[in-house]
Amino acid sequence: MSLFDDYNFEDEILTTTRTEQFSKLLHELEHRTEDEKKQKIEEMNGLIDEMNEKEFESVFTKELYHEMGKMIEKNTLSWGNAILLMKHVGYCKELKCFFCDPFGGSLLSKKMSEMIIYENEKTKDEKDEILLIELCECFALLIEDFITKKFLSINMPCLLKILSKKDESEEVQKDVEMALLVLSNANTYCMLENEIYLNEIKEIIKYHQEHHNLTQLSYQCAWNFLINKIFKDISLEEVIVNKLHFGREARREIEELTRCIDWKKKEEENERIEVSILRRWLNVIDNYFSSCELWNEELVGLISCIVQVFKAARGRYQIIRNKCLYSLMDAAIARNVKIEDLLKSGAIDFILEEMKQSTLDDKIMSDCLHFFLNISKRLKEKDDGETDETKRKELKRKIFEKMEEEGFEDITTSLYGVISFLNNENFNGLSLNISDYFVNT
Repeated sequence: MSLFDDYNFEDEILTTTRTEQFSKLLHELEHRTEDEKKQKIEEMNGLIDEMNEKEFESVFTKELYHEMGKMIEKNTLSWGNAILLMKHVGYCKELKCFFCDPFGGSLLSKKMSEMIIYENEKTKDEKDEILLIELCECFALLIEDFITKKFLSINMPCLLKILSKKDESEEVQKDVEMALLVLSNANTYCMLENEIYLNEIKEIIKYHQEHHNLTQLSYQCAWNFLINKIFKDISLEEVIVNKLHFGREARREIEELTRCIDWKKKEEENERIEVSILRRWLNVIDNYFSSCELWNEELVGLISCIVQVFKAARGRYQIIRNKCLYSLMDAAIARNVKIEDLLKSGAIDFILEEMKQSTLDDKIMSDCLHFFLNISKRLKEKDDGETDETKRKELKRKIFEKMEEEGFEDITTSLYGVISFLNNENFNGLSLNISDYFVNT
C-alpha cells in the first residue's frame, strides 16, 4: 500500500484552485461587457458558496476591497455588479459565521458609504430606492465596525419596508430573509429605536407561527434580534418565553434541521445550508440562557434536543459538538434553567458518560468540568430557584448517586494535575479545589 493512498489530492487541488479561480475571474472583469461581467460574478459567487473560512479569509482581504474600490473609481465595475458580488459575500460571511473584518476602512467601504449618503440625499422622485436598499444591505453585512446613527437612520426605514411585506412568493421571502439577516447583524449595535423594530419583529414571528411563510434562516434571524434585546427591555422575557414560546420553537427548528443533515459525512464535506443555520440557532440559545431569567417547562425538551444534536455531531462535527457542550455549560448556570431540568433532559447523564471517553480533548474536558462546577455552585446557594429544602436535598441525593455510579470522583481526581494546564490553555477559570466539583448531600 502506498503512503499516499489515504491522501485526497483532488480535495487539495480544489481548495487551491478555488482561491486562484476567484482571483483570475476578478482580474478578467476589467475588459468585459456588463453582461459578461455579470456572468463572471455569478461564477465567483458559486466559488464563494464552496469556500471554507480559511479560503474566505485568504480571498477577502483589505487589498481586494481596495482593488474593487479602484475599479469603481475607474468605472470598470458598476455598482450593480459590485452589489451582486458583495451582497453574496456578506450573506455567506454572516450565514457561515465567518469572523473577518478587512472591509472596514477599505477604499470600497469608503466609496459605498459615500454612495449611500449621495443616493439618500436625492429628492423622492430622483432616488433609486432599490439601489439604496441594496447598498445599505451590503454595507451592514460586511462592516464589523461601530455603525453610525446616520447610517442606521438611512438603513432601518429601508429594512422596515421590506419586512412589512407578507407576500409568500419565493422572491419576496428572499428579500425578507436578507433584511432580517441585516437587522440581526446590525443588532450588535445598541442605537436602534426599540419600539418600532421590536413590535415589527414580534409580529413577524407570530405571523410565521400561524402561516409558516419565512425561510429557516429568516426565522432564526428574527429570534436572534428579539433575544438580543432582552438586556434593554426586561418585559420581553414574558413575550419570548410564554407568548411566543422560544423553547418550543427552537426545539422544533433544531429537530427539523438535524433531520436534513447527513451526520455520516465529515463537517467540511457537508455543504448544506442547514448546518450553518443550526450553528446560528445554538448561538441564539446561548444568548437566551445568559440573558433570560424566566422559566417554563419547554426548556426540558430544548435541553434534551441539544443533547441529541451533541450525540449526532460527536466524532465528525467538531464545531457543532463544541457549541452544544457550551450551551449545556451555559444551561447549568442559567437562572432560567432548573437543576431538575438538567436531570430530566438527560444532560447530566450524558456529560458523565462523555467524561469517561478516553479520547476526550482538552476543550471538551474543561467544559465538562465547568458544567459540574456550575451545578455544584448552584446547589450550594440558597437563592438559586430550588427553594424547597426537601426538594433540594432529594435533588442533591439523585445527582450524588449518579456521580457515584459513573465513577465521577475517580475521573475528576485523576484530572487534578491537568486543571492548571487547562486553565492556561483555555483561560477557563476552573477551580483548583477538587471538592468544588462535587455535590455533597
